[in-house]
Amino acid sequence: MSRRHPMKPTDPRVRHYTDDQIRTLIAEVHERGKKFGLVWPSATTDRTLDGRVLVRFNTAPVTTLLNLLNLLLDAERDNDDPCVS
Repeated sequence: MSRRHPMKPTDPRVRHYTDDQIRTLIAEVHERGKKFGLVWPSATTDRTLDGRVLVRFNTAPVTTLLNLLNLLLDAERDNDDPCVS
């Protein structure tokens, strides 16, 4: 179970992410996802809609990318923690 609360697409913080920052997040999701067999070769930034950069895997909002990255980070921690059953 995730330790963080998911960000909503309407979260005002996402308006501050630039295309370059989002590309870096996509690269991190690609790298971290590999160890779990998750691959998104076509994921990239798309367009900006209402001040929010969209990520191209079904024009998801950047919050989907951030939430996915948080899930991957949680999964990595759980795999590294010998006390987690």
